[in-house]
Amino acid sequence: MTTTFAFPIKPKSEDSFAITFAPLLVEEVYQLASDPANGAIVVMSGTVRNQTDGKPVIALEYQAYEPMTLRVFYQIATEIRQKWTDVNRVVIHHRIGHLQIGEISVLVAVGCPHRSEAFEACRYAIDTLKHNAPIWKKEHWQDGSSSWVNIGACEQNC
Repeated sequence: MTTTFAFPIKPKSEDSFAITFAPLLVEEVYQLASDPANGAIVVMSGTVRNQTDGKPVIALEYQAYEPMTLRVFYQIATEIRQKWTDVNRVVIHHRIGHLQIGEISVLVAVGCPHRSEAFEACRYAIDTLKHNAPIWKKEHWQDGSSSWVNIGACEQNC
């Protein structure tokens, strides 16, 4: 039996959304956000840090419910275009799988004519993603223990 998911919100062809095991590249996401009408491209790169609340972290593992996560990404782009009508490109790529300290876990890029809107829209995208997307991370601690965290349950410092 095949399950299909309806996506009432369709992504714009000029945008890019991905959930991937492959390493994320800032240069690639920047190029995807590029447009001749842009005066600004703002890129937010989330990386795996070596601690959480002072507790040493050695690695993270990400999982996502891909169909729903992509739907959330599409919704974020739609909302961005409603709030900031000059936005030309929205790019949201999130990595899943096992990541080491320093590796990029998420890249968000927004391109538009003016920097203030690009900054605001990019911040809106990452904050909304962290709150709404069904993505979980497992923190692997230096002491050998680990725990799963829904990124939407994180405080602003996650």
